[in-house]
Amino acid sequence: MTASTENHSDPSALPNLKPRRFREILGDRQILSWALYDWGNSAFATTVMAGFFPIFFKQYWSNTGPATENTVTAVQSTALLGYANSFSSLILGLSAPLLGALADRAKGRKRFLFGFTFLGAVSASALALVGQGQWGLAAAFYILASVGFWGGQNFYDALLALVSRKSEMDHVSGLGYGLGYLGGGLLFAVNVFMTLKPEFFGLSSAAEAVRISFLMVGIWWLLFTIPLMLNVKEEKNNETNLPFSRLTREAFAQVKHTFRSLKNHKPAFTFLIGYFFYIDGVNTIIKMAVDYGMSLGFKSDSLIVALLMVQFIGFPAAIGFGFLSQKIGAKRSLFVAIGIYALVTVLATQLRVEWHFYALAASIGLVQGGIQALSRSVFGRLIPGEHAGEFFGFFNMLGRFSSILGPLLIAITGLVSESSRLAMLSLLILFAVGAWMLSKVQFPERHQKGET
Repeated sequence: MTASTENHSDPSALPNLKPRRFREILGDRQILSWALYDWGNSAFATTVMAGFFPIFFKQYWSNTGPATENTVTAVQSTALLGYANSFSSLILGLSAPLLGALADRAKGRKRFLFGFTFLGAVSASALALVGQGQWGLAAAFYILASVGFWGGQNFYDALLALVSRKSEMDHVSGLGYGLGYLGGGLLFAVNVFMTLKPEFFGLSSAAEAVRISFLMVGIWWLLFTIPLMLNVKEEKNNETNLPFSRLTREAFAQVKHTFRSLKNHKPAFTFLIGYFFYIDGVNTIIKMAVDYGMSLGFKSDSLIVALLMVQFIGFPAAIGFGFLSQKIGAKRSLFVAIGIYALVTVLATQLRVEWHFYALAASIGLVQGGIQALSRSVFGRLIPGEHAGEFFGFFNMLGRFSSILGPLLIAITGLVSESSRLAMLSLLILFAVGAWMLSKVQFPERHQKGET
């Protein structure tokens, strides 16, 4: 094993090497190329998923003009959007472990990543071609783009074990999320400015600016996938040339074996249970924040500003959590993030004016990237590197299914109490259960103070 390849040929086999300084990690071409994919695909998460698509779907694609018997009401458009999100999550949730196992068998994580990325980027760009009132076509392209986004994310996460030593995973994972917040936030800021000042860009209206924004997302996403495809070196395997049918059968068998053997990886299994609960709370807050703000009467412009705040605060904060984990340990850092989310949940019930919403957005920005990055890196250290794709398949499966309990709790509590404020408070249950399960996980040694 040569010095030039020691941390890439099998980084997971070198857990006891002294971690490099963050400056050295940042200068590693493979790591930086890997992290730039987050810079690219986060544009879909910000501009499309969180920003423009929900608003455009309700106000443009679901608007057929003068009221007719085929007119889609506001309530119906919300339901249709929910169905689209749920359907794409169901597809990826059920298929993620199998796809991960298939990529592990064929040593083809990069190929699978590019395939899903191409699907996602082209589908996101195709939204620019959807005309007013064509809500069905818009929903179809959104589902395909979401499948591409989450499918690519599965293989991107699995490549973390390939480009990083286990002792450096917190920093590397944080770098990915940090660049994701910055890259997604920059393009989103440009897109927002386009909608506010369309004439400055030679556009006729805000609606045209939104449609051009969808096209820009697809180009941005593909562009920043190129460094990963060129510079991240994936190990080769003779099974690459096996028939696809045989690889699929073997992947099915491997998924079954891993599912049965998860109980033998007790720390990873326990962590997954805790992760399922606390990330459900996180994802519910992400998805419900704009709707909650609108229900309290806040303007949509203010909510967009809050989303931008989360992006730009999240950039240094996600990277900073890597340093925090070195000081107090990854477990305590996760407890800090969960605690802040619980506090935000409580304070959200007291929102009265817009600056309260901004303050909570800033608080979320401080921990959102950190809890996501540390969850990924901790799980990466708990699993065998040779089956990273498959194990991350289960990890992402739970991530896709994790926005089930939170919305359900909010719906039931809201119906019973007839208060959206008390409904938000019910999310404390998820954070409490997640923290309790997390306390039972024996974290791996990582040259950190306070790590247990």
